Amino acid sequence: MITIPETDLVVHELCLGTNVFGWSADEAQSHAVLDAYRAHGGNFVDTADMYSAWKEGNVGGESETIIGKWMKKNGNRDQMVVATKVAKLPTRPGLSPANIIAACNDSLKRLQTDHIDIYYAHHDDQEVPIEESLGAFAQLIGEGKVRYIAASQYTGARLQLALDISARENLPSYIALQDQYNLVSRNPFETEQQPVLAANNISAIPFYGLARGFLSGKYREGKVVESVRAEGVKEFATPKGYAILALMDQIAEANNCSVSAVSLAWLRSNPNLSAPIASARTVEQLEEIVQVVDLDQSQIDALNAVSA
Repeated sequence: MITIPETDLVVHELCLGTNVFGWSADEAQSHAVLDAYRAHGGNFVDTADMYSAWKEGNVGGESETIIGKWMKKNGNRDQMVVATKVAKLPTRPGLSPANIIAACNDSLKRLQTDHIDIYYAHHDDQEVPIEESLGAFAQLIGEGKVRYIAASQYTGARLQLALDISARENLPSYIALQDQYNLVSRNPFETEQQPVLAANNISAIPFYGLARGFLSGKYREGKVVESVRAEGVKEFATPKGYAILALMDQIAEANNCSVSAVSLAWLRSNPNLSAPIASARTVEQLEEIVQVVDLDQSQIDALNAVSA
């Protein structure tokens, strides 16, 4: 277990992504994955009000509803750290104060809880002054509905600006950044965002830790994979991508762990990262990503070199 910097939140080393809940995993499958994650000591789930509005017939909020039912059924809300997001649900877009307040109340109902542990601005809404959005977050924190706030998909410069405004105006401050970061997509995180995190003693909680599944090892040269995410991994299916996988195979064998666990272990080796996010559609997939291993420095150096 680790403590997220600038908070008192103690979380498992894997944050369970739940964007597949209500999409490629139905409620029963999702609850089975949550049960398995909890059996491994997992306590940190990441969702959003927009999950999974993109599926035909869905309206958004399906993932939150599934999580809420699971926590209610198990009576374990106090044992969980729940992160959700505002700004991208088609019916609740943006970071205007009124929308933040309304969206939060909607999420609380779906999650069947009275508070959200980490509430993310899901994207940088540059049409709304940052201080106005932070003011709405301040109201929610004051009401006890939100414990901490964080930023998703902010550039390094915009994140620093938001942190500066928080300090100047005595407003709540973002305690983490969520963006894409993995062995096949190292920048702009390392070049632009990580220096801001280091300078402000806050951390990354990155998504796409497995590059939409490419770094799980199931995508191989010449192999066709039947998956709703298959189209999204084509950009990684390059000679460099396959070279990274080949090295990960060797490291996984040496550490007696899954290829997914190697990818997530490399992420955890970054001092400016707390817990990587990865999702699982099935219990079998969960078992692969929940393994926490420590790579030795030579393995980390080799992965850095092949993915540079």
